[in-house]
Amino acid sequence: MPCFIVLIAFFFPRVVLAGLFLFSTYLHNAYETVLWPVVGFFVLPFATLAYAFAMNEAGGLEGFYLVIFIVAILFDIGSFSSSTAVRQRR
Repeated sequence: MPCFIVLIAFFFPRVVLAGLFLFSTYLHNAYETVLWPVVGFFVLPFATLAYAFAMNEAGGLEGFYLVIFIVAILFDIGSFSSSTAVRQRR
């Protein structure tokens, strides 16, 4: 079951963020205010999920969790640049 949730998070990060925000305290434990998860929902959904994962599991961005966070930022940049490229082709 956890692998299925990770798979859903990979394809639909905003859906997972909304579900975590509405039905759990997972984001509340990672962030002090509501501002960062809301901004992350619109701008960097993968990085927002990775940061919440790192804060809940390790208490900070260190070691392997830092690598996951950096990869998530690269995914966000890649998804943003690929959507821009698709719009320019039209």
